[in-house]
Amino acid sequence: MEVQLTVFQKILLLFSIFVQAAGLAVNNSSSCQKSCGNVSNIPFPFGIGAGCYLDPWLEVVCNYNDSWASPKLVLKKLHLEVLNISLGGTVRVNYPTFVKCVEGPGLWSKLNMELGSSPFFFSISKNKFIGLGCDNFASMVSFIFDPFYSPDPHEFILDGCMSRCDPTNEVINGNNCNGINCCQSALPPADYINAFITNMSLANNNIYYRGKRCPSAFMVEEKWFQTRGLINISSIMPHVPVVLEWRIPNASFYSLPISYIHGSASTANNSSPSYICSNNTAYYMISDNWTYESAQAYRCSCRNGFEGNPYLLHGCQDINECESLKSPCFNNGSESVYCENTEGSYLCHSRRVEYPTKHSVRVIIIVIGISSGLGVLILLVGGWWSYKVVKKRRENKQKKKFFKRNGGLLLKQQLSSHEANVEHTKLFDSKDLEKATDGFNANRILGQGGQGTVYKGMLADGRIVAVKKSKVIDEGQLQEFINEVVILLQINHRNVVKLIGCCLETEVPLLVYEYIPNGTLSQYVSSQIEEFPLTWDMRLRIATEVAGALFYLHSAASLPIYHRNIKSANILLDEKFRAKVADFGTSRSITIDQTHLTTFVSGTIGYLDPEYYQTSQFTAKSDVYSFGVVLAELLTGKNAVFSTNMQETRGLASYFVQSMEEDNLFDILDSQVLKEDKKEEIIAVANLAKRCLDINRNKRPAMKEVAMEMETIQMLQRAPNFEQNCELEHFIFEL
Repeated sequence: MEVQLTVFQKILLLFSIFVQAAGLAVNNSSSCQKSCGNVSNIPFPFGIGAGCYLDPWLEVVCNYNDSWASPKLVLKKLHLEVLNISLGGTVRVNYPTFVKCVEGPGLWSKLNMELGSSPFFFSISKNKFIGLGCDNFASMVSFIFDPFYSPDPHEFILDGCMSRCDPTNEVINGNNCNGINCCQSALPPADYINAFITNMSLANNNIYYRGKRCPSAFMVEEKWFQTRGLINISSIMPHVPVVLEWRIPNASFYSLPISYIHGSASTANNSSPSYICSNNTAYYMISDNWTYESAQAYRCSCRNGFEGNPYLLHGCQDINECESLKSPCFNNGSESVYCENTEGSYLCHSRRVEYPTKHSVRVIIIVIGISSGLGVLILLVGGWWSYKVVKKRRENKQKKKFFKRNGGLLLKQQLSSHEANVEHTKLFDSKDLEKATDGFNANRILGQGGQGTVYKGMLADGRIVAVKKSKVIDEGQLQEFINEVVILLQINHRNVVKLIGCCLETEVPLLVYEYIPNGTLSQYVSSQIEEFPLTWDMRLRIATEVAGALFYLHSAASLPIYHRNIKSANILLDEKFRAKVADFGTSRSITIDQTHLTTFVSGTIGYLDPEYYQTSQFTAKSDVYSFGVVLAELLTGKNAVFSTNMQETRGLASYFVQSMEEDNLFDILDSQVLKEDKKEEIIAVANLAKRCLDINRNKRPAMKEVAMEMETIQMLQRAPNFEQNCELEHFIFEL
């Protein structure tokens, strides 16, 4: 009876070996489909069709829909689109996001349990948790649900992040998800995660997004999200790439009588598990606190010195290290060492060098001559290269010196404290700017001011720009220069001059702005350009655009900004005569709770707020006063400080207010303004200018009110019957 049992065991052993060989080779069949859509390689143990996959969980199907450009590979049991399969134990899939379009605060949750009973789990190292949207608080509760280990979920971990709101910019960069409209969080340091709950709520009912808020929260492949580029937070992404890790379940019906453990065969018994790994492979266990007897799942890989598919019979093939490593053996003294490839490794052999013959001596002499010539050539080239290196280092040292002297370190400090976004601001090379301005030719000068000279230039890509070359500045002027850069980096408005880039590695700092072709408003107001007089409609539009820009600076910028030097000379006109506010050298940004700045009095005579001049306290109403002077200039055609017929110098502000109080408005208006029949509009703008020029700053309107009134006056201008808009006109005068 004992002999019969032994024979029976041998039969079972041979049968099992045959089964193993058939199972390992099953995917070699030419009938198995190897590609689908954009996936060009479907490796075993995954496969399409019966006999082409190892486990039902690893079965994939090639689906096609008329709305798709090409077929898509799908994990059959999970219904997830496959983007890529790696034998290293990962598979990239398209995973649905959690999006909720709402009108106000609320709390929403989504349960993700489809991986709970599968051999797949979310990769901790390759994925991130993302919250996208305005004032969106997103969190996830992750846990393990492993039917091979325990029927109940365990290891609950809470993780999440908060995205603050910036309504001025709905576009974020995936590589810069820093908490503004987008936040990110690493996955918790668990062994693995195959299920999680997504929670999402809005921090407040932001007016800007009311009625169109679609925040989202999702797990995503970190590398894909960082290289995604620009993302509109209002757009909806139905799914994103996610990296899953996979394993082979060690179920009883996969047990084989021979197990290859780290490349060596061992006979299976009733208490030890068996694995589907091929020869020349190693297996890696994936289980909590596993033991040899109670391992739950595993993955295979080729041993060192082999490469290929470890799940196929003879799938791991030897690597020829002598070719792939370019002969890892090396010379040693008087012995010549050569390389011999072996199974999974290599050997280095040595042999004695034979003495050369006479013919060999001649060859050696020729070789020495050629080598000497090459050596001299190499010395010459090396000397020239050394000279270039030393020169380059000297230039870099000089650039660092200029960078520090021109406020580069101060600029970095200011940018970090203001949380400015400098990613889209280009750092120009001094040689490029010198070429663009024809060596800063005097014929290219657009204007000169207290802080430097502005040149017209053309960049290599054909763009026309204005290059501001600052004067050799002392420490006091340096603060103004850096301040202008920081302020402009925070501003994104169509009626504010855009800063394109800068160069600090020159003797004097250089700033590059967009080119504004039609000069300054003061040139047209004072009739320096008589061939193109400003019509009343143009004056009204320019004033409305400047008011809108100042309202943006005071109320809509990330931090409130006081311009502190509003005047017609700092208002540029582009090719369509649209206003562009410029010169932010003396501007200051403040915190939201600040009401004023206490500074040394600075500005231009004729535009200074009288209360600021007396108290040294600059407020938003001080900019309103300066804007009132610009309105008076547009109405009268006079400069902020002008000479009367009696050769008396007067300030336009007091002269304008006095004329209004004496009902002499139409006696002081510009002749160009009087030519047009716009009496009602002129009176409305004049009354607004008078209120802006009130000596008592508390009686002046805020810039928001000024901008609204200017827009209302434009609405009246576009109305077909201006005289019939009595109620709207009465509203303006009441304001």
